[in-house]
Amino acid sequence: MRGHLAWNDFEIVLAIASEGSLSGASRALGVSHATVFRRLGDIEQRLGVTLFERSRTGYRPTLAGEELAETAKIMDEAALAAERKVAGRDLAPSGEIWATTTDSLMMGLLAPLLTQFQHKYPAIVLDVAISNHLFNLTRREADVAVRPSNRPPENLIGRPLTKIGQAVYGHRSFGLTPDASIKSLANQPWIGSGPRLQDSEVDQWMDANELKSACVYRVDTLVGILSAIRAGMGLAVLPCYLADNEPDIVQLTDPIPELEYGLWFLMHPDLRGVVRFHALMDFLTEAIREQEERLAGLRLG
Repeated sequence: MRGHLAWNDFEIVLAIASEGSLSGASRALGVSHATVFRRLGDIEQRLGVTLFERSRTGYRPTLAGEELAETAKIMDEAALAAERKVAGRDLAPSGEIWATTTDSLMMGLLAPLLTQFQHKYPAIVLDVAISNHLFNLTRREADVAVRPSNRPPENLIGRPLTKIGQAVYGHRSFGLTPDASIKSLANQPWIGSGPRLQDSEVDQWMDANELKSACVYRVDTLVGILSAIRAGMGLAVLPCYLADNEPDIVQLTDPIPELEYGLWFLMHPDLRGVVRFHALMDFLTEAIREQEERLAGLRLG
């Protein structure tokens, strides 16, 4: 008598079909290669069919494998949807929040605010993933995101928190005065963004102002660019919130209008109404909007 398939059997088939190999499936599932091999053999033996064609290039699903993988995909999506809906039944601000943001926002803005939030809501545990790539909120890689964007994903809901200004900064040792024109700074060494930073607006702006040829260094994080400015390596564009509190770094220009961008709090629509997520959104909205002028790069005093 053939045994029934359990959910983890479907999970194995879906992982192999998605990754195209046992090694890829083992990484995706967090188990060993041998475990995936053994469990696939057991599934095929119980069903009495071959689910994958083996070759040097990997594992290709048979017709039966495709049908089972498609069913597994539907089950996986239904399980994720159910998880999101159950998470929405909170009645009190407690539990865990998986949040994601960038290294520069954590360093220059969010760390003290999240500390204040935790003091206000001690029953909420924050698990913060630092990444310069947007996690997949649909698949619950994170519950919420605080991200810079002028075009947030349409499948998410959220709230615009503020506008972030960017300006040109350099080390005090360069002896440059504020309110310099971009043209007058073109003969200085510059620091550009590396290709993995995905900051096409700054890249295009530097190209338009003929600054690319002046680049002596490129780096793929804003925190890395800040470190390079600290070391006196050159001038660079940075968000004002990240650089303005540095005593040895000078803001050389006004905020550049075409480089302004929005800051958003984002989450999946199924999490609408979850008390702990709204507690964090409301807290950050108030705290961040109190700093609007600083974040926009306006020079005060």
